[in-house]
Amino acid sequence: MTDPPIVTPDWLHEHLGEPAIKVAQIRYELEEDDYSDGHVPGARWWYWKDLLWHPTDREFATPAEIAERLGAAGIDADTTLVLYSGRNHYAMRAFWVLHEMLGHPEVRVLDGGKRRWMLEGRPLTTETPEITAVAYRPARTERDDSSRVTRDEVRGNLGKPGRLLVDGRTGEEFRGERVKPAPGFDHGAERRGHIPGAVNLHGRDLMNPDDFSLKPAEELERLLRAIGAAPDQVDEVIVYCRLSHRASSLWFVMTQVLGWHHVRVYDGSWTEWGSIVGFPVER
Repeated sequence: MTDPPIVTPDWLHEHLGEPAIKVAQIRYELEEDDYSDGHVPGARWWYWKDLLWHPTDREFATPAEIAERLGAAGIDADTTLVLYSGRNHYAMRAFWVLHEMLGHPEVRVLDGGKRRWMLEGRPLTTETPEITAVAYRPARTERDDSSRVTRDEVRGNLGKPGRLLVDGRTGEEFRGERVKPAPGFDHGAERRGHIPGAVNLHGRDLMNPDDFSLKPAEELERLLRAIGAAPDQVDEVIVYCRLSHRASSLWFVMTQVLGWHHVRVYDGSWTEWGSIVGFPVER
């Protein structure tokens, strides 16, 4: 990418309406409509599963399937796509899939998402944009899964020297007190705990006290060095959480903000690991 992958509200406000730039809001719950009550002007929206997942399988969509979804939203391969969400780790997850797996060259994440945009007094609208479908030719015929790791690879390398497992969930989840962040019904896996040998760094710890914009790069590096995750401390980092959204924010910070290249995501995360018969758990 020619510009930094994370952009400020100032940058987006200045570029709103430019034909080559499209904005999309990633909704994190279908039953929570945080789009119709006001969104960035010109933004279209997707529920994250509808954009990123296979129609039936617990798997990411193919490049052809995602290309069809992007094209229907008026986005072609030359579009600069700016993503945001009410919970911005969903936007960072979409960045991971669209940029790393699909190969869309120009993807950005709006720092602070919708909350920062609103608090800075920037314009919102309830009008949905007029969209003209376009043809999208994906850069790849096959999805690039090189930034992703499977459960069997995680298990087969437990305790491997030079590999660090980072759990991006809350302390309660990591310690085995819950499997889903409080409050609300506690669900998402059959067992509580964490993958053996993992260290804990909650994805929210990457955020400023406002709880939605990223901390400065030097502070992010300090936090990650404190758990031994820097490339001069360990050969490889595997990040996970419950559904891999918070893990995606850890991946985004390490690879896109800090420029590290030794990080992969276990996207099955605790929802998968905590329900597999015979897989070990620590508390």
